[in-house]
Amino acid sequence: KKAEYIMANTFFGAEAFPYFDTQIGPGNLATFIGSEPGFAEDTVWYNQSIDDPDSYPELEFNPENKWYQNQMAIIKAGLAKSNGRYLVGMPDLVENIDILASLRGSENLLMDFIERPTFVRQKVQEINHIYFSIFDSFYNEIKDKSDGNAFSAFKIWGPGKTAKVQCDTAAMFSPQMFADFVVPALSEQCQWLDYSMFHLDGTQCFCQLDQLLRIDDLNAIEWTPQAGIATGGSPEWYDLYKKILSAGKSVQAIGVKPNEVIPLLNAVGTNGIFIMTSAESEAEARVLIDKVEKYR
Repeated sequence: KKAEYIMANTFFGAEAFPYFDTQIGPGNLATFIGSEPGFAEDTVWYNQSIDDPDSYPELEFNPENKWYQNQMAIIKAGLAKSNGRYLVGMPDLVENIDILASLRGSENLLMDFIERPTFVRQKVQEINHIYFSIFDSFYNEIKDKSDGNAFSAFKIWGPGKTAKVQCDTAAMFSPQMFADFVVPALSEQCQWLDYSMFHLDGTQCFCQLDQLLRIDDLNAIEWTPQAGIATGGSPEWYDLYKKILSAGKSVQAIGVKPNEVIPLLNAVGTNGIFIMTSAESEAEARVLIDKVEKYR
């Protein structure tokens, strides 16, 4: 009811579209394979479940898992309630190293990179295969007439299997480790998906950008500045956007203020950039849309 109230009182201008956000919390795939979640009013976290990596068995997904069942129930309830009036989004499952960090604990996992690299590679591969299976199960419920899906995080849609991919943990380790532990699984995900967008989270992850740009099947990169620095529409990031675009990837710029949209387009062009902005009123939004239309 809350979601419908918000949608009913929101003007969706330009490429914006209404959708029901189904996610229980980003990265809740971890709860489908062993982690127990902790809930607060404004956040969710995932408790470590792999204490002894040397004896821990192969990761397996059981469709009877209660957290998976809860997630599927939310999706089906959204579909029943929407009755085609709005899209029902894919939850923000997250994947690879970030899920293993939830299961193992981030500090432990960073030590595992050095002490148990074979364990890390094996578990990431197991998580990848589980991710594909779970994604498919939700996709088969929510796909639309174009065989596309909305993805709850970052408000994207594509005419096929569409998802945001990420590795926030990459802020804590080297490009060499990124190449070893992340790139193979991430490349497999991007190849499996029809449309993929990487969530580049914070300046600490800039050191991994060049490798991301070399992943052929990765379609786009989204940039999230960390708290306390310039937001996504700042001229500070123009060169970053140009670099991504020149590598043949699309860009999603988030947190762009309405008065930053036109300067951003003038600086980086209109081809391949998806700008996320919001206005105080429908009238203000329509004025901005009229200005942007002249750039088509």
